[in-house]
Amino acid sequence: MATEKAILAEGLSKRYATHTALHGIDLEVPAGSVLGVLGPNGAGKTTTVRILATLLRPDGGRAVVAGHDVSRAPREVRRRIGLAGQYAAVDALLTGRENLVLLGRLLRLGRRGAAARAQELLDRFGLLDAADRTVGTYSGGMRRRLDLAACVVGEPEVLFLDEPTTGLDPVSRNVLWQVVRDLVSGGVTVLLTTQYLEEADELADRVVVIDAGRVVAEGSPDELKRKVGTDSLEVTVAQPGQLQAAAAALAALGGRAPTTHEDGCRVTVPLEHGLDDVALAASELRNRGITAADFQVRRPSLDDVFFALTGAAAPTGAPSTEGTDQP
Repeated sequence: MATEKAILAEGLSKRYATHTALHGIDLEVPAGSVLGVLGPNGAGKTTTVRILATLLRPDGGRAVVAGHDVSRAPREVRRRIGLAGQYAAVDALLTGRENLVLLGRLLRLGRRGAAARAQELLDRFGLLDAADRTVGTYSGGMRRRLDLAACVVGEPEVLFLDEPTTGLDPVSRNVLWQVVRDLVSGGVTVLLTTQYLEEADELADRVVVIDAGRVVAEGSPDELKRKVGTDSLEVTVAQPGQLQAAAAALAALGGRAPTTHEDGCRVTVPLEHGLDDVALAASELRNRGITAADFQVRRPSLDDVFFALTGAAAPTGAPSTEGTDQP
């Protein structure tokens, strides 16, 4: 690519009659990297993607994608991007091969070129065995892979994935993750919105958290986790009657007060001094005759980051309703 930044957004805003969806969003995505965009439903994730993909015009600010301004040169941007929405957009009445050949012909690859590109992508995305079956017979994971294949028929420089694994089972999700990794290793830049916190942890080089139309945090997954706080020790007692005694033992560490979870017979306490606290906790529990069924150090997760920054419950993977931030 001719530009170091595949995506650059400065002060993007979008207003509707009854509310403002975006309040000055800033984003930078280096070429060949993955940016994960997190946020609760209605936060502005999909609105941001639609502006960057030239489907909406911003009311303020500017955005450059693949070296071209989205407002001044939308046609040039469209030639260089791919977009996969929250639901597969392939034709269920056509075969997988027919879907890809049709797109290739529309992109003026020619009859032979479109057929060759379809064959290449069907092989690359693990769909050769089902290539000549109608898409209506495909599983959800197969449809999503075909949808992603359709997005890269034109070999885009930048790929927008708006919650691409919503509703998929864990196996299909892992297959799609590997497809995304392969695309990125080939030089494609990806902007990924997701409600699966582990998805951002697995795929993203950097993460942006959006809440109420504003960027509230940005950094690598590890940087964001460190902002939430220190590691914690989680102890599960073998006997429920020892739960309070275990909490008292961990309080002897002298840092922040431990938290008890009676439903799981667990006690957690922040580790102010790292492994020294772990050794002291083990000694205190042993000296007080408390038997631990489980004893583990837990690092902050992106779920913790999400909750801490937005004040909302971490997403459960239900389909997004964010389209409602548009009238």
